[in-house]
Amino acid sequence: MDSIEIMSVVQGGMTTIAVVGGGSRGSTLARHALESGRGRIAAIAEPDEGRRQKLMKVHGVESGLAFETWEQLVSQERLADAAIVATQDSDHTGPAVALAQKGYHVLLEKPMATNESDAERIVKTARDCGVLLSVCLVLRYSPYARRLRRVIDSGVLGDIVSVDHLEPVGWWHQAHSYVRGPWRSESLSSPMLLAKSVHDIDWIIDMIGRRARRVSSFGSLYHFRREQAPDGAADNCLDCPVEPTCPYSAPRLYLSCLGDPATEEWPLSTVTDARTSAGVLEALRTSPYGKCVYSGDNDVVDHQVVALEFDQGVTASFTMAAFTPMWFRHTRVFGTHGYAEGDGHQIRVHDFRTRDRRVIEGFDEQETVGAHGGGDRGLVFAFIDAVARGDDSALVPPEESLESHRVAWAAEDARHRRGVVELSPNSAQTSQQRGKR
Repeated sequence: MDSIEIMSVVQGGMTTIAVVGGGSRGSTLARHALESGRGRIAAIAEPDEGRRQKLMKVHGVESGLAFETWEQLVSQERLADAAIVATQDSDHTGPAVALAQKGYHVLLEKPMATNESDAERIVKTARDCGVLLSVCLVLRYSPYARRLRRVIDSGVLGDIVSVDHLEPVGWWHQAHSYVRGPWRSESLSSPMLLAKSVHDIDWIIDMIGRRARRVSSFGSLYHFRREQAPDGAADNCLDCPVEPTCPYSAPRLYLSCLGDPATEEWPLSTVTDARTSAGVLEALRTSPYGKCVYSGDNDVVDHQVVALEFDQGVTASFTMAAFTPMWFRHTRVFGTHGYAEGDGHQIRVHDFRTRDRRVIEGFDEQETVGAHGGGDRGLVFAFIDAVARGDDSALVPPEESLESHRVAWAAEDARHRRGVVELSPNSAQTSQQRGKR
């Protein structure tokens, strides 16, 4: 839909927002709303008192507008124009549906839901209620991705025949979020491909601009299990004689955050609010973040590859790997007339017809600040603008986000079955097929 009639209480150009889920992601999205100069946090729902109090203080939200649960918030008259839903993966459907029914426009953290039927329900509810729904598949909204999109659309590469895309998770990030953290188990959250990489699948589909037809996938939990533990390893890093030489040392990671505002904000804030060595060590003694990476209850994969075939035989490959530095994504695009590759900092283009080679760099540092190369910031700004103007044409349609999730679910099915999964021909079209850019 290019424009819709939107229920709104936007006044004086300021969009009011309720934050549902005040963890790292909810706090980050709320901060970008404030940075836009056009968004104001009007209400909060967060069960953890410390996080709730912190958000209240940062955004000046009074106690009567701060709730422990999203149900309490929804039971009130509508308190804002829009809502950020950043609860844990398995708790997206309830608040997203209820908020849409209440008339809130919804900015929904990925993955949309942990199963396809719930994701479909969210999209249908938003459409039926006439509210905006935007999913945090943020890579498309980064300045780097938009610049690569312009290279592809310019025709310099000819027809896109294949894309090769790497998500380098980072060895310590894997340990922090997917071995010790809340995304460590499929039963607690969702498969790694959904929790971490669905926006990579989404970006690949967008770059190619065709319908995905077939998918296969392979991957496993190779390293972070008991069989891989070094001799003499203890269950907690603070008791471990191997810790000084272990790449996944919790004391080394979290103590090094002290004194750095960026890393104190993340990852340290997810471990403890303490900002002293003694406080950090106490948290490592009593929380999952001090546990040995080889003795946890984690079960999500630490490496995975996905192979995709699109209409007319166009192909793509995707690799998610834990065992990398903390880099931005690396992408290679193979066209009939040219080749492009990028790493988040620059794009190198080789024109086969002229043999010219050029490097595109110098993305605006102000625009690329924050997570995902500025993608979080770009999406929040676009969402606030869409709510204020009553026009969602700059947002990725929710049906398109749902289709990217369907491809990820199919890839997981293929991984478990060790086969090839045929994708439904009734899947949503890409924005390029719709002629929408």
